[in-house]
Amino acid sequence: MTKLPTDDSDVVHDTDQSRYEIYDGSALAGFAEYTHEDGVVTFTHTEIEPAFEGKGLASRLIKAALDDVRRSDLRAVPVCPFVAAFVRHHPEYRDLVQQRTQGTG
Repeated sequence: MTKLPTDDSDVVHDTDQSRYEIYDGSALAGFAEYTHEDGVVTFTHTEIEPAFEGKGLASRLIKAALDDVRRSDLRAVPVCPFVAAFVRHHPEYRDLVQQRTQGTG
């Protein structure tokens, strides 16, 4: 696991579990799962434990994860609805988004 630089919370990148985790003190508060293939990180699911909801931890988690994607010179696909909404509301991350291609019938 690699601890990421963040402002307020501890975020770690657990490559063995293919997820980013955010801690509130020593408690795991939530995570963002992904797959990684061909230089593209596909965010599939974000979850914050109910006891930690409403504290902005999910946004801090995704910001740290996307900053890590940028530092690693990768692209991101926001399949997870929360990550997609985060990118829509934070245009500074739109350059990271790899558009999914759909076949034409």
